[in-house]
Amino acid sequence: QVQLVESGGGLVQAGGSLRLTCAISGRTYSTYSMGWFRQAPGKEREFVAAINWSGVNTYYADSVKGRFTISRDNAKNTVYLQMNVLKPEDTADYYCAAGSFGSSPSGYNYWGQGTQVTVSS
Repeated sequence: QVQLVESGGGLVQAGGSLRLTCAISGRTYSTYSMGWFRQAPGKEREFVAAINWSGVNTYYADSVKGRFTISRDNAKNTVYLQMNVLKPEDTADYYCAAGSFGSSPSGYNYWGQGTQVTVSS
């Protein structure tokens, strides 16, 4: 069993930064790829970023490439999403997930409860 808990969301002005943290429990954490997804009101959940089990491979949605950075610390059972140059269109609930490396939500077996990010213009 893997449990995920996100934190770090909040209200920020456009152009600002936030760092989301996902704390993971479970003995097999380091074998999972991790992903971040987001869901805005009235929209489908969309892929943001993914990182493989070792941290060597990363993958980003075009909409966040160059602004967001995903990383992980397997010793701390934690994955991060550093978000810079935030835009109002980044406003959403952000979810971390554990599973297979990729951009499809169906590839992830475990999900956190989400953390809200609001970017004001």
